[in-house]
Amino acid sequence: MREQWCIPEVNAEYVFRMEDVLDLYNEPYDPKRPVVCFDERPYQLVEEVRLPLPPEPEQPERYDFEYKRNGTVNLFACFQPLAGWRHIEVTERRTKADFALQMKNLVDVCYQEADIIRLVVDNLNIHTPSALYEVFPPEEARRIIQKLEFHYTPKHASWLNQVEIELSVLSRQCLERRIPNAETLTSEIAAWDQ
Repeated sequence: MREQWCIPEVNAEYVFRMEDVLDLYNEPYDPKRPVVCFDERPYQLVEEVRLPLPPEPEQPERYDFEYKRNGTVNLFACFQPLAGWRHIEVTERRTKADFALQMKNLVDVCYQEADIIRLVVDNLNIHTPSALYEVFPPEEARRIIQKLEFHYTPKHASWLNQVEIELSVLSRQCLERRIPNAETLTSEIAAWDQ
């Protein structure tokens, strides 16, 4: 019996969103109107319970299968493809409040000179302008939102968001090992980002 693949139904909304994001990526660099890709991912903190055995000739360092789980954290990632700029922040959780604070930081710190920040995000329920109104007073939320232009990837196509590539590279080069706490994780990400 042949396995069936689940292919998302392609409709006008899907095509519109895909073309919107692709057109955005095709525009020339403009520091006053940067294109910033934004996403997040969870990370499990894991501590060794036994010291690994050191490497020997023709044998890598060996780890015990047993470990201690120290909870999870969230990684918020921003990536501006045409400028080659990225920023990754470790937070305790991923809530609307955390998302709103990230957007405020983009507007007030990272891109304070920009006229508008064109933001590429997926369809996660916290990736909405309304999240800012739930966190900040209306005047502050409106001030921040007026500098953001949301561009959503099509459903089932979050891979179109270029920050996904950055998170994948980070995972393979830095995170595929046991990191015991948020402080060490933050330090390791900062070293990787250099």
